[in-house]
Amino acid sequence: MEKLSISDLNLLLVEPSDTQRKIITAMLLKENVKEIDAVSTVAEATAALKNHAADLVVSAMYFEDGTGLDLIKSIKENEALSATPFMLVSSENRLSKLEEFKQAGVAAILPKPFEPVHLSRALNASLDLINTDELDLELFDIHEVRVLLVDDSRLARNHIRRVLEGMGLRKIREAENGALALTFLKDEEFDLVVTDYNMPEMDGRELSEFIRFNPETTHIPIIMVTSEAADSAHMTNIQQTGVNALCDKPFEATEVRAMLAALLSE
Repeated sequence: MEKLSISDLNLLLVEPSDTQRKIITAMLLKENVKEIDAVSTVAEATAALKNHAADLVVSAMYFEDGTGLDLIKSIKENEALSATPFMLVSSENRLSKLEEFKQAGVAAILPKPFEPVHLSRALNASLDLINTDELDLELFDIHEVRVLLVDDSRLARNHIRRVLEGMGLRKIREAENGALALTFLKDEEFDLVVTDYNMPEMDGRELSEFIRFNPETTHIPIIMVTSEAADSAHMTNIQQTGVNALCDKPFEATEVRAMLAALLSE
């Protein structure tokens, strides 16, 4: 399959403000995005996607008839559209609100106001989700790498799984919390664990401690996916559990590719 470039993208821009639509459209055109369909409501976006699927949805957070969260969830719940990357553009800075989008599988979050360099990075992160590129490993056949993916959000698991599958990973077992992951670890063998931090029953820190201190699993590399700030107390605790790599949400393909290449080549 031929890879898409930014100039090939068919983009749906969902923005309620006429002024903001014009500003963002102008910036997208400068980034060489040529096909832009702009709408102002969730209903218009839903209709546009039904009539003509987009390669990328770029959306604000609040609309007169709903929210960007309503839109991303409807996209991710629709089998025909679920692989469509979703980029949030918003001045919202409350962590709880942004966390909802991260858990729903957003490809990128672009704060308002933003600079061209930020838009370029977000576009390329979204493009990485569209253009699959198998990882070439010296020590492993990428198709045979056994992954345990742990996250309490089904939408977040779907997003992470899609990123991993785009790199050639096929053997992916999913668990919705650390407690369930433990049952899989006791019965099956894995080459890699990718786990969320915040989960009910048993969180990622507790799961990582079990893996690291159990002689039968201590060798398994662990990637922790988290929305926590790098300088938070939680991050210090996580690093002390022997996690091999920390990955921010949104789960970006370029960053994850580099992590996997390093971890699975050791």
